[in-house]
Amino acid sequence: MPVLTAVCALVALSAPARLSSYADVKRHLMAGGDVRVVIEYKKTSLTVEGKEEPAPDAVGGMTLDAYETFAKGVVRNEKEYLATSHTALIGHPRHGHVYNYVRLRLYEDGSAELTARYLKPTTFEIVMDETFRGRLSDGKDGHGVHMFAR
Repeated sequence: MPVLTAVCALVALSAPARLSSYADVKRHLMAGGDVRVVIEYKKTSLTVEGKEEPAPDAVGGMTLDAYETFAKGVVRNEKEYLATSHTALIGHPRHGHVYNYVRLRLYEDGSAELTARYLKPTTFEIVMDETFRGRLSDGKDGHGVHMFAR
């Protein structure tokens, strides 16, 4: 039984802690911590070419390796926000090999905007461009943007 207790304690200690507000995320990053983002797309709104469409039942995730925060008014922004992005070369069944570019903005009011684009690797032509809007989740609501301290 002591081994089982030790294993349970180790699992509990290694479980990521949820960050449920913009202030939590910023404070954790400013202290040098790592943040993992998980997006449940079906719990966001999707805009494609200016038209709202049903969001797919898909999940994506990324680690905030590089980020910037912008205080209100710094870049003519109405709200403070954090910006991060990630690009990976992927194989897509319809588009072939493309760069999957994802940009996330998390705003001080807990709203979030995620831009997803597929770019041809030789020309950088955009072959897919989607914008998802949602809110940071506290784990008990129906919001689709989840952030965890690592």
